[in-house]
Amino acid sequence: MPEPANPTSSSSARNPSPRGRRDLLRDPIASTLARMTGPVIGGIVTMMLFNLVDAWFIAQLGTAELAAVTFTFPVTFAVISIAIGLSIGTTAVVGRRLGRGEFETVKARATDASLLGLLLGVVMIVAGLVSIGPLFGLLGADDTLMPHIQDYMQVWYFGAPFVLLPRVLGSVLRAEGNTLVPSLVMAAAGGLNALLDPLLIFGIGDWQGMGVAGAALATVLSWLAMTLGLLALPLLRARLDLHQLSLTRLITSWREVGAIGLPAAMTSVMTPIATALVTRIVSQHGHAAVAAYGIGSRIESLALILVLALSMTLSPFISQNDGAGQHRRVWRAIHGILGFILVWQLAVWLGLGLGGEWIAARFAESPEVAQLVVTYLWLIPAALGAQGVIILANSSLNALHEPRRAMTLSLVRLFALLVPLAWLGGTLHGVVGIFAGVATSYLLMGGISYLALRSVLRRRA
Repeated sequence: MPEPANPTSSSSARNPSPRGRRDLLRDPIASTLARMTGPVIGGIVTMMLFNLVDAWFIAQLGTAELAAVTFTFPVTFAVISIAIGLSIGTTAVVGRRLGRGEFETVKARATDASLLGLLLGVVMIVAGLVSIGPLFGLLGADDTLMPHIQDYMQVWYFGAPFVLLPRVLGSVLRAEGNTLVPSLVMAAAGGLNALLDPLLIFGIGDWQGMGVAGAALATVLSWLAMTLGLLALPLLRARLDLHQLSLTRLITSWREVGAIGLPAAMTSVMTPIATALVTRIVSQHGHAAVAAYGIGSRIESLALILVLALSMTLSPFISQNDGAGQHRRVWRAIHGILGFILVWQLAVWLGLGLGGEWIAARFAESPEVAQLVVTYLWLIPAALGAQGVIILANSSLNALHEPRRAMTLSLVRLFALLVPLAWLGGTLHGVVGIFAGVATSYLLMGGISYLALRSVLRRRA
């Protein structure tokens, strides 16, 4: 089927930012996605280093302080999940409107999504501050850890608006095909956090620092700097319009963004829940099994960085071209990326499997753990190609404005396949059975996800 002509209009010619739209609708697919993916990989690595720097400095305060901050992870991850969902919704909505050439609507949706992020952040400040004691008591924090948790979260909650707002602002730029600027701003914020952490945690000169509260303040100030850095960009301010603001417009925008963002946020929250259940299954087989699973999971996360980056760059590409009616171009992009990922992850599996003993020797503290890590690296990475299909299918469905289908697939993946097959494998063959069960769930769900995505694409062709 011939690809539809790219829509052009006098309004797009007058618009100050047709560049991102022209790139994603007209430029060669492979080079366009490659150009966008590089900066995203840098951004992902920056965020990983951001968290590692925090953990390293906090660990120097002592075990109680590190344990207290660890207790906050479920709550902070829930806030970040909302931010992720909101950014996914914003990218999908803004991208589709760009593809249609509706530039005034783009400004409205970008502005209103940013205001929604700011509003939700303020709500989180109030709700968070009044619930610190009861909430973390329910999570199991004892009297030794609670003072440290309160010190940390009383500062961290004030940064909630700056968790959400920069992610929304960055998603507006990514929807246009600009992944470099958000990644550079993120890297600068990560560098600022690394500079502020030792100063605010341990102090300088006669000042003794703030301890865990200093770690939280360094994080909040870094997020604030990221927000201000993005708002200072003329190319982003050109996408914001407060002059036509109205309650009717806000409600319309929030419904459109929320229709995608809410299911995406729920999906993000469900993943650590399922991971916790699998970890509990693993824990029934001893500390060595848990240690090996923890090491393997972290290596698996690193092995999927390229997939995660591609999922973030493919989304705006799909949204714009779907909005422009270029369904054949969407089909070609998705199938090209899926084929590339299957080959790439096959190479990653061989590398991890052949280098498994060397890797295990660097991370494992005992021969038993090392042997389990080697087994993990042969079994589970063999299915990472399918896991890549799952991740890319999920992001593609959100970009195609099919969020409920994406969320349903995630529910099936986590709670109908991953957890049950891990339990069954553990029951039948111990730790090795768990690893095999996890790999099997990836393979099965990879096929299901591809069929679901293909069904949607065929209806639009």
